Amino acid sequence: MQKISTATASIIVLIALYFTLSWGYEALRVLTSPSYGFEDVWRSQFLFGIGRLFDLGPIGLVKLAAFFATLKLAVACICALHLADRARMRGQPSSEILEAGLILVVLISIVSVGPASWAGSTDLMREHTYQLVFAALATGLCIFERSHAERNEAAEPGSQPVADATQAAPRLHV
Repeated sequence: MQKISTATASIIVLIALYFTLSWGYEALRVLTSPSYGFEDVWRSQFLFGIGRLFDLGPIGLVKLAAFFATLKLAVACICALHLADRARMRGQPSSEILEAGLILVVLISIVSVGPASWAGSTDLMREHTYQLVFAALATGLCIFERSHAERNEAAEPGSQPVADATQAAPRLHV
């Protein structure tokens, strides 16, 4: 069972590293670009699709690009925090923060894959679907890891808390 938990932790770390590097780079590229990433027409197709759906003008598209870039940067920072939490090697790392970041990944991927499918761009759709699958896999593995840790904690002797204070202390009969 130790091999399964090591493999689970390794896959979670690899997925968190993927989102840290790829989404962090993409977010910084968009936020530092003078045209907010619109020079890369292939990657900004989903923004144009959402802009058409909500009838956004040029300023609205720029705000939308900045919003998505900020969300991606937040996800990259969340994944980096999780990697740092795993690297400190004290106890069980908290996966709640990573799960919140992965929920953002799922939401962004779902919002992005819709316009990509309307535009008929299978390559862009495939990229967003991979990110959705990675996030779903990491979330499932986090849940498995947490339940595995709880089972191990419950199986340890002496780890059961005393439910009633009267049971903890011996009774004195006077």
